[in-house]
Amino acid sequence: MDTRSNFHLALSEMQNNLSLMGKNVEEAIGQAVESLSRIDVDLAQKVIDQDDRIDQAMLQIEEACLSLIALQQPMGSDLRVIGTAMKIAVDLERIADHAVDIAKITIRLKGEQLAKPLIDIPKMADIALEMLRDSLISYTEKNIHRAAALAEKDDQVDRLYGTVMHDALSLMSNDYSQNRQLVHLIQAAYWLERVADHTTNIGEGVIYMTIGKRKDLNI
Repeated sequence: MDTRSNFHLALSEMQNNLSLMGKNVEEAIGQAVESLSRIDVDLAQKVIDQDDRIDQAMLQIEEACLSLIALQQPMGSDLRVIGTAMKIAVDLERIADHAVDIAKITIRLKGEQLAKPLIDIPKMADIALEMLRDSLISYTEKNIHRAAALAEKDDQVDRLYGTVMHDALSLMSNDYSQNRQLVHLIQAAYWLERVADHTTNIGEGVIYMTIGKRKDLNI
């Protein structure tokens, strides 16, 4: 097998591992928000316990990328594909950290009843997870239009975050006994807003990787 074929084989394997990491991160966010919605401490602990494997996946992807650069000495678009993969792995690891942050909030609320059923926080999670999937598809397909569309969805998440803040502050003014819980819920919404921001980082990387130009998707 020639050098170029070896390069594409190693690149494909790395990208498959990146996709698998993305699926694990998506699952972690989904489970974290579900644990919060039901104050399910066992599910929250599962999210926390599984974080190490995501950390390991990031390190393995970074190692694979560095090996590709060292052994194959790629240039131009090939180098951008590898560099973007390394940055995506970092963003995915940080998204997984936010899943842990949300799971820890669930554990802090153990034994409590939610002041009201969660509506906007799960909506934020749904959009953020859709953004995550789209960002990873845009990478594998080199689809700059799908990547650019993340900006509009990020705005939707930002608006929902504002709604969560407004509703929580209104409840605080009427019932001081719920303040501690509501502060935690605001924090959970903030972590989801950050998840969406990380997906726009991925989208920006895809655009640069594909056309060599930088575009800010998080304005």
